[in-house]
Amino acid sequence: MRPLKDAQLGAFTFFASALPHDVCGSNGLPLTPNSIKILGRFQILKTITHPRLCQYVDISRGKHERLIVVAEHYESSLSDFQKQGKTACPEKVLQIAFEVLEGLEFMNKHGMVHRALSGHNVLMDCKGNVKLAKFGLYHMTNHGADVDFPIGYPSYLAPEVIAQGSFHPSDPSHDESPLPSGPKTDVWSLGVLLFELCAGRRLLQNIDISERLKFILTLGCMDDIVTVLAEEHGCLDTIKQLPENVVELLRKCLTFLPSKRPTPAELLGDPVFSGVSCRYTPFQKPVSLFSSSLRCAHLELPEDISDLCKDDDEDYLSERAIDEVYHLWCLAGGDLEKELTNKEIIQSKPPICTLPNFVLEDGESFGQGRDRSFLLDDTTVTLSLCQLRNRLKDVAGEAYYPLLEDEQSSLSQSNSSHELSATVTLPLIIRERDTEYQLIRIILFDRLLKAYPYKKNLMWKEARVDIPPLVRGLAWAALLGIEGDIQAKYETIDKDTPIPTDRQIEVDIPRCHQYDELLSSPQGHIKFRRVLKAWVVSHPDLVYWQGLDSLCAPFLYLNFNNEALAYACMSAFIPKYLYNFFLKDNSHVIQEYLTVFSQMIAFHDPELSNHLNEIGFIPDLYAIPWFLTMFTHVFPLHKIFHLWDTLLLGNSSFPFCIGVAILQQLRDRLLANGFNECILLFSDLPEIDIERCVRESINLFCWTPKSATYRQHAQPPKVIGDNGFGKTTACYSSDYQDMPKTDLSREPLALCDLKAEVSPRISAEDLIDLCELSLTGPTKRTKAGKPKIVAVDIRSVEDYSRGHISGSINIPFNAVFSPDGELVQCPATGVLQNYRGRVIVVISHAMKSAAMFAAHLVKVNFPRVCILDGGINKLKPTGLLTVPSPQI
Repeated sequence: MRPLKDAQLGAFTFFASALPHDVCGSNGLPLTPNSIKILGRFQILKTITHPRLCQYVDISRGKHERLIVVAEHYESSLSDFQKQGKTACPEKVLQIAFEVLEGLEFMNKHGMVHRALSGHNVLMDCKGNVKLAKFGLYHMTNHGADVDFPIGYPSYLAPEVIAQGSFHPSDPSHDESPLPSGPKTDVWSLGVLLFELCAGRRLLQNIDISERLKFILTLGCMDDIVTVLAEEHGCLDTIKQLPENVVELLRKCLTFLPSKRPTPAELLGDPVFSGVSCRYTPFQKPVSLFSSSLRCAHLELPEDISDLCKDDDEDYLSERAIDEVYHLWCLAGGDLEKELTNKEIIQSKPPICTLPNFVLEDGESFGQGRDRSFLLDDTTVTLSLCQLRNRLKDVAGEAYYPLLEDEQSSLSQSNSSHELSATVTLPLIIRERDTEYQLIRIILFDRLLKAYPYKKNLMWKEARVDIPPLVRGLAWAALLGIEGDIQAKYETIDKDTPIPTDRQIEVDIPRCHQYDELLSSPQGHIKFRRVLKAWVVSHPDLVYWQGLDSLCAPFLYLNFNNEALAYACMSAFIPKYLYNFFLKDNSHVIQEYLTVFSQMIAFHDPELSNHLNEIGFIPDLYAIPWFLTMFTHVFPLHKIFHLWDTLLLGNSSFPFCIGVAILQQLRDRLLANGFNECILLFSDLPEIDIERCVRESINLFCWTPKSATYRQHAQPPKVIGDNGFGKTTACYSSDYQDMPKTDLSREPLALCDLKAEVSPRISAEDLIDLCELSLTGPTKRTKAGKPKIVAVDIRSVEDYSRGHISGSINIPFNAVFSPDGELVQCPATGVLQNYRGRVIVVISHAMKSAAMFAAHLVKVNFPRVCILDGGINKLKPTGLLTVPSPQI
């Protein structure tokens, strides 16, 4: 969006028409409220950016179908000019006409008409340039069908609108809705406006509305409408003094028959504007982040670079985008309803006065109907930015222009920088509502996104701190490595031809995150359908499974006006985290995934694992919806955003850690309950503290050796491009399978063998890395001075003495476990207890005995137990095995 500059934020309110409560749609579900339909249609207006149009920013829904719209606003308008009663000079009239037509033509290109053109909706900025306001009201209300008031002003309505019998489509006296107005209706309204400017007076002000409408219709009998209007308003001499080309422009605009009236585009090319049009450069739409065009192609720099340097009293906030300023205004305590109530636009009545009518048997009625004058208040209230500016007064100017190359760039060097470094440690929910902190994070991410993909690594680094909600959609796309012209690719996909999956998609969409106003709107459903169909059509080897709609929801919500980006993100996300989950026969993939998850539960929480296995509460019963939808089926969107902010930074095994973290939050209840109670518990999952879940899953992830979550059905290694951008930016986000395969890597295991083992296996290279084994080096030590990992060699003493891993401890199988699997009290047991809590790697000749030893350890609640894949034989060729010195 454009910077705020000298504009203000304005808000106006209106009511959508209420629906009867007892009517359902054809699918048996309650009808969608008109306010939600309007909210969905409004979204596209946020993308319409043009110098002649006021930028739409936001819409919010209140009680009783009330809607409040926020848009760019200016205090002065053409109606101020009209109130002065002066006539405008011909040059000014042509300038205003040209600028209004520029705005109208741009709207028409986007399939919209204004229909509410009038003096007070043609605003003027400080340079005297035109800004059209309220141009989206006709579009968002479905040409007026979703509201109980007419769109437009009687004096400015085109004759064909009045001739349709009613200029209000939901008029009950008409069975059929009139056709929507076309671009030419705005040209008539412009003609009336220009006539008023030339004449210096308002048209048809002294007669009531019905007479006004009749008068406009009678103009059809006149040959020269301009002269008739001038005679009617006593300004014939003034009009006659106008240059011929201006009078001709008025005649063209005020042509009675629409078929003979020009469109805004045709008028713009009229010779009357030959002297005006040369002063304007054609509007260039800014290039979006993901496209094939060069983003800085139209960058203009001043000749003197010092012009870019700001003065001390510069208003930095006005340089920020309009939507950003509004977002910060809300964080700083801005309340739309409160602002409108203070200006008495929203008036509350005592409940007794708002009772509906009721009729007694004898026909006497009590109560009152709805007051129609409250349905639309045309006043736009200016939102005061004082509170926001006051809140940000301590933020230094440097904070608005952070240096990306500097290590300290993430925090500004202002008086408040020490407060900000303290803010980073606060819970995420507080950070997201801190105005000052969000301003600095948004600016930083905005700069990083503009430098994408060249600042990709820094983006990853900052995303580990947190992602500002305002830029989350683009930040996620960057983390998923989206590049290139995504719009062109999306447009080539056939989203219209019927396919067998259509029926299932139609059934699923009305049930997917429908508590959210945006996703439950008809526009939301249309977009859902298109993105899902695009994915199904472009992945012919995969099929639509229930749950795919839930996966699509976060991406669609964040990129509501950019279906191509939602599709691109979804297409990048699924191969990374859900590779082959959507095969027609995905049982082998899911079964392997759930088995690895079971091993992760045993690895991190053996007590819980033992209990769940005893009662037969296996992951197949509860975890399939978790992983198939990456938790979007079980959590609301606001929790998913916080969860996925971290998920996208981890590799494809991170979801296992999230799953274990969820189980650990429910640990006490699970341990205390049997099978039936656990089933009930998961059928309606209790409230999960998502921030704690994220924190704990990161900790679990750090404790898990990379190869422990190896799956042979995971995504195969990615090919790295020549530019190096395919390269993963950090070790924690790279996948085990992306590493080059060596003799020390993990070997694939048959599913039945994998299921037979309680503990995960780790590769020899992981063991070497974690123990920092080399021919000379010591074992890895944590800050506490104890190794994080301990290798337990369960071979006999003789075998151990022939060669073992440096630093490993020898605990023969038979020394610690009885044939029943019970722990035997002996020195070796004490040694094991000392190492409790570290990662225990069981090493043996035979995998069977290692698996059994590990299973016995899990049975007696030893956490973090794993097995060396391939046993001691894997390590023999490495030369890392040592022989103890002979005892003298």
